[in-house]
Amino acid sequence: MSENHRGTPLDPSYDHERVSVSPAEIRALRDEMQRFLLEYRFGMQEIETKIAILRDEFLHLHEYNPIEHVSSRVKSPDSIVQKAIRKGIDLEFPAVRAQITDIAGVRITCSFVTDAYRLFDLLTRQDDVVVRTVKDYIATPKENGYKSLHAILEVPVFLSTGRVTVPVEVQFRTIAMDFWASLEHKIYYKYDRQVPDGLLEDLKDAAVTAAELDARMERLHRELHAAPVSSTPASAADTLAPALAAPRRGALAV
Repeated sequence: MSENHRGTPLDPSYDHERVSVSPAEIRALRDEMQRFLLEYRFGMQEIETKIAILRDEFLHLHEYNPIEHVSSRVKSPDSIVQKAIRKGIDLEFPAVRAQITDIAGVRITCSFVTDAYRLFDLLTRQDDVVVRTVKDYIATPKENGYKSLHAILEVPVFLSTGRVTVPVEVQFRTIAMDFWASLEHKIYYKYDRQVPDGLLEDLKDAAVTAAELDARMERLHRELHAAPVSSTPASAADTLAPALAAPRRGALAV
């Protein structure tokens, strides 16, 4: 942390006995934080609007809507500070803006695995969306079994003061993946992240079962719609490949 920031109320080392902060300084800091978070809220709303348009199109013009549920959030100031401290990031707004890219987040729950890649493609092909990074935990799950497709996308936000570019983390996952992730989060919270080994193994087994359920339900869906049946999600590499090959929307890392 820079010296000129040390001793402010956002700093965990803040000494209330040693440092005096005037009400005007507190109000100024509050207003700056509000402006900072509003940009992320607006960026999140831009992504939500794009997804809402796609969902309405699917509902009214197509036989099948792949979007089951959409949720969103902006990190609280406390959460941002905790993450900055954990990662050794200076508690200055420019440093936080540059190094923490998941302050705004949107989660899209889909029906099937192929839907996750399809929605990623539909969203990132839009001219004003820039792909910064992609982490495909569907193709390569985390060690604990977690599966999801994560992307950091940049969208423009037009304020009275001009245009700002805002990063938003967008997660794509199936219903089964979302159910597993929700259960895993509750277990880690209950045990304060000190989960017994036996329960961790059960979670991994449950992740395998969820993946099998995804595959089975997608086969049934394809049969119902008389589509060719594939044993693997055909869209994973094919959908991400254009973004990898064409840097038209910015740098992409997988």
